[in-house]
Amino acid sequence: MSSLRQIQLRQLHQELGASFGEFAGWEVPMSYTSTLEEHMAVRQSVGIFDISHMGRLRLTGPDADKLLEIAFTKRVSKTKEGFMSGPTLALNETARVIDDEMWYRVSKDEWLAVPNAAARERIKSHLSFLAGQAGLQARLEDLTETYVMLAIQGPKSVDVMKALGAPWATDLRPLEFRLNESLAGVTAFLVSRSGWTGEDGFEVWAEPSAAAKIHRAAVEAGARPVGIAARDTLRIEMGYVLGGNEYGEDPVKFPCAWSLRYGLGAIDWDKTGFYGEQALRACRREGVRWVRVGFEMKKSSARFIPRNGYRVLIDDIEIGWVTSGTFSPVLQRGIGQGYIDVRYAIFDEPVMIVDERGRRGEARIRDFPLIRRK
Repeated sequence: MSSLRQIQLRQLHQELGASFGEFAGWEVPMSYTSTLEEHMAVRQSVGIFDISHMGRLRLTGPDADKLLEIAFTKRVSKTKEGFMSGPTLALNETARVIDDEMWYRVSKDEWLAVPNAAARERIKSHLSFLAGQAGLQARLEDLTETYVMLAIQGPKSVDVMKALGAPWATDLRPLEFRLNESLAGVTAFLVSRSGWTGEDGFEVWAEPSAAAKIHRAAVEAGARPVGIAARDTLRIEMGYVLGGNEYGEDPVKFPCAWSLRYGLGAIDWDKTGFYGEQALRACRREGVRWVRVGFEMKKSSARFIPRNGYRVLIDDIEIGWVTSGTFSPVLQRGIGQGYIDVRYAIFDEPVMIVDERGRRGEARIRDFPLIRRK
């Protein structure tokens, strides 16, 4: 793994018993004890992730808003200071997704962003290209090595934040953030009420030495260390997408962005002038052949795990393919998501999922999220 990039707190995670693996060119903590136990800790109590493999960017300049309006499908410039905007999509010229991102409005001329790990360099070059093409005054700075990024997630995440000396965290609204606040006796550059698990939670940016203190204090306050493996199972239960699985730029491998059924206002159809718009509108006018749906294995096939590339059949007719899958600790059976021909996109209909060896598992087509939150 010597060629992989290492996160700043690797030594801390090693002390906590992490097993490491590769993700998007980074060596990351995959798990500490059991993915199942870590997953349920987030669903029922509270867990802490180190997600420093993701990017941290700063965009400044008088034309920052203009650049974001050109680059993304959502009208982000309406965002109030101190709030996040997103998720929103950056498209290429064929309306395939370069990345889905959240943008944080710091001030009139300053934004922060978290691109996905595999897309960080690509989105930097894309934004630079668009700024140059339009003659915009905007400066992009990469803060990925400057700050560690932690995620404290779960129904008891507020309790941990209070234990870290942040009773004000209770008052943060979803997608609201604060800068330069004290946590565990040190300064956190950013604290937001956000996450990628479907649970209440907070994300923290801090310099490495401060982040290590915050992480240790959070664990002492009851947060369970959680690895990237559980982060993947949590996001699949919620029907969240992952670059390279559900979306990408290859027009042969991936349908256009509309097929994602992204929701959450990721595409603002009243907005004009964004990159990839014409291709996206053509896709909408002409309709799509493929649509993203969820899969839940039937009880008789509960241990069958849908995996990327598995075929989906109805009456031995191939109607689609799986993009992501896992075993759901909440549902106690295999689940997944993927694309199917729109002619067969009827929720609760039975389908057969077939692996590369021809083994079959019975499933039903489901809408997202695949688990229901109380």
